[in-house]
Amino acid sequence: MAKMRFNHMELTLPLGTLTDEYRAEVREFYGDVFGWTATDTQILKQTALLLSTDPATSQFVLLAEHKEPMAPPPFDHLGLLFETREEVDTCLAKCEAWQEKDPRVEIKRYNDLVMPTVTVHAFYVRHLLPIHLDVQCMERPEGVAAPSGRWVWVED
Repeated sequence: MAKMRFNHMELTLPLGTLTDEYRAEVREFYGDVFGWTATDTQILKQTALLLSTDPATSQFVLLAEHKEPMAPPPFDHLGLLFETREEVDTCLAKCEAWQEKDPRVEIKRYNDLVMPTVTVHAFYVRHLLPIHLDVQCMERPEGVAAPSGRWVWVED
C-alpha cells in the first residue's frame, strides 16, 4: 500500500460568513495560537480563506462558503499533534487568554488518557470554525519506543 498523509480539510460555512471582519478574526486567533497564516484564495468561483500550518502549505484548512454548510457537530474534530506537553500547555494558555476577551472561544479540558504504552495530554478548542481542534501530545514511558512508521517534521 502506498504511504500517504493528510494534506487538507475543507470546512463549509454559511453564505455571507467570510466577511472582512471574520477573516481578520480568524487570521488573528489562528495566527497567534497556532502560528498559522491565512491567505485569501480564489476557488470554486469564490474567495475562500486558506489557513496554512507551514510555509510550504503542505497542510491546510480551507474555509469556503456554501448554501448548505456543515452543521457544527458536538465532538467531531481535527487532531493537532505537538511534540511535548509544554507545547500543548502553552497553546492552552493562549486559548485561555483569548477566552478571557472573547467568550466565543470554547475550550474543553481533559484529564490525561493514560495507557500502558502512551499517555495522551490534550484539550479541545473551537473558535469561529464549525469543528473543534484536538490539541495533543503523546508521551511514551521510558523504554517504550515511538512507532517506527511515524511522520516527523524536518526543517530544511
